[in-house]
Amino acid sequence: MKVLKFGETSVATAESRQIVREIIARESDGNAMIVVVATTDETNGKSLIEEIQPQAVGCDATDFMRTEEKDGKQALDIELTYQLMQEKWSDTYDLISTSSPLFIASSGNALDRDSGLPTDLGRGGTDYTAAIVAAALYASELQIWTDVDGFMTADPRVINNAYTIGELTYLEAMELSHFGAKVIYPPTIYPAFVKSIPIHIRNTFNAQAAGTVVKAQTCNDGKPIKGISSISHTSTINVTGLSMVGVIGVNQRIFTALANHRISVFMVAQASSESSTTIAVREQDAPTAARVLNDEFRNEIKAGSMFPMQVQNDLATIAIVGENMKHTPGISGKLFSTLGRSGISVSAYTQGAQETNISFIVRQSHLRKALSLLHDAFFLSEYKELNLFICGIGTVGSRLIDQIRTQQPLLQEQNRLKLNVVGIANSTRVIFNPDGIPLQNYKKLLDESTHPSTPAELCDAIDNMNLFNSVFVDCTASADISDLYSQLLQRNVNIFTANKIAASSPYKNYTHLKHTALHRGVKFLFETNVGAGLPIIGTINDLRNSGDRILRIEAILSGTLNYIFNALSATTPFSEAVRQAKEQGYSEPDPRIDLSGMDVVRKIVILTREAGYPVEPDDVALSPILPDNLFFGSLDNFWERLPQLDADFEQRRRALEAQGQSLRFVATMEEGRARVELRTIGHSHPFHNLQGSNNIVMLTTERYHDHPMLIQGYGAGADVTAAGVFANIISIANI
Repeated sequence: MKVLKFGETSVATAESRQIVREIIARESDGNAMIVVVATTDETNGKSLIEEIQPQAVGCDATDFMRTEEKDGKQALDIELTYQLMQEKWSDTYDLISTSSPLFIASSGNALDRDSGLPTDLGRGGTDYTAAIVAAALYASELQIWTDVDGFMTADPRVINNAYTIGELTYLEAMELSHFGAKVIYPPTIYPAFVKSIPIHIRNTFNAQAAGTVVKAQTCNDGKPIKGISSISHTSTINVTGLSMVGVIGVNQRIFTALANHRISVFMVAQASSESSTTIAVREQDAPTAARVLNDEFRNEIKAGSMFPMQVQNDLATIAIVGENMKHTPGISGKLFSTLGRSGISVSAYTQGAQETNISFIVRQSHLRKALSLLHDAFFLSEYKELNLFICGIGTVGSRLIDQIRTQQPLLQEQNRLKLNVVGIANSTRVIFNPDGIPLQNYKKLLDESTHPSTPAELCDAIDNMNLFNSVFVDCTASADISDLYSQLLQRNVNIFTANKIAASSPYKNYTHLKHTALHRGVKFLFETNVGAGLPIIGTINDLRNSGDRILRIEAILSGTLNYIFNALSATTPFSEAVRQAKEQGYSEPDPRIDLSGMDVVRKIVILTREAGYPVEPDDVALSPILPDNLFFGSLDNFWERLPQLDADFEQRRRALEAQGQSLRFVATMEEGRARVELRTIGHSHPFHNLQGSNNIVMLTTERYHDHPMLIQGYGAGADVTAAGVFANIISIANI
């Protein structure tokens, strides 16, 4: 025999009543059943029942639900209620109606109805009534038909990718129900648990959904937790004082005083020294609770042995629930490290000895972020999500966005990684969308945006969105944008940058950013600052982390300059080679930026620092390629004067060609001392035959001493730089 319970919305319209009729017909399948229907329409209630199932026998919950007085309150008389139900029904097909959404029963201990008065035991009564009927009649199953698909892994209004939990134990369902999951009234679970009756939560309006089955044992899906629940608008009250240490009965006084004023405490945390007890209550109860406790301990407060009650508002309580947590090491560590990396502090924490529930309190403003982080960290999410803010849509930024757009479906399908681009900024405008920006038409959206793109606007918007797994991607060359890094890292935002300014800024600032990232548990990656997509910085870090020591770095770090000196020939003078580099997109629009050598200076500074040596840009010895006068005046004047150098470069080229040598613009670091210069390279040197715009780095270390390590490849261009940034982004998904 099954017991089916339908909520009030299930019989609200003719259409919904037709759905109920179809469900009853399908679920009966020759089996006896009792159906419990909730309705607030006392005068029309019976007609609704008869319309749904004409042969059904309607009755009222007060016919059999009996209460008795306990501690000044009405509580269900289980024994009498079961007796009345068992006398009323056998294996017959009946329909029960309750005349109110509240729990309605009848007081008195006599068997006849007229002896008692109507009583009210609170909300959720129809769920509870259905569970009592199922337990009294030893039903094979209790079905709760409601307006949701079942218990969810988290609140779907907060977590977009929350999904229905297929199975829960009675204990797991009770814990989730207690902490905010308003799927089923918590007392409903107990009668079914006692008789081992499965509870099946189903959606009346989505009958095809499998729903959630609550039963004694579930299949082990390997996940440490089943779901996350939360209570918003929490307050904590700290009861503190040295007089509490070792004193018996303090907690009894706390809870008795609150109980006498009908204030529910749903979480308790106590210091092992017994000097403080923290209780969590609903925010609306906090003023009364504080007043009651101040009054209870007024003598101790007056004597100075206890402090007045300390109330903290604007909090939220979160619980992670799952019986798989039992005896599983590292759950708490993972919980707190996950929250800590995103800058979320826990103000109170408790875990029961059953190890099925870890409850903790955070700021209300951090609730959404905390739920998203934990849903992701404990593998409840179908995909791992990264929320990207991309600043700069020039050649590198636009290529990066194109690569993300192209790879999004593949990453989601094969790597279970979802990349949400939630912010895009150019030099004048910015767009934000926490649900993700459609990348097919982001330029049009930017053109239509009315939000100015200023550093302050970017930082405030990112902070206000308060998204988990946030990544700021800097594809600019702006000092104003790099100045934001410290603030963003302090707010636990990861930073991946192609902008070389921060990593080559004063050493004090460089170390501050590195230490901030380390302290906050976030990433500050700038691999593409040197060699575009080549794994140069990562390799240096790996060598040092393995205990090796970098002794010498010798490198060609400018693809532009390497292209220019490779292009020199009897028919291609120096000025023409520079012009070709600009036309091919290798150089900056103003080639003097490349020809000054300062870009290479910044790069060798970065590599020297990553190798473990403190160095400032001014410490690098730079031998310029061009005379100083070519760096002054307009760009047009530069192009006019540049051919004046052709004869000297051609003479030098011929002489070197005759000796089997070549010109290379080389950066060198040895024991922390760096220099950048135009050098003559012999034919036996690894740099001699470096083609096109390639980069090359030769690392001499304590381990790679006699045979230095070479890293060589294409080191310039928007595509490879964007790909390098993209690789950094993907790498964080594996953390």
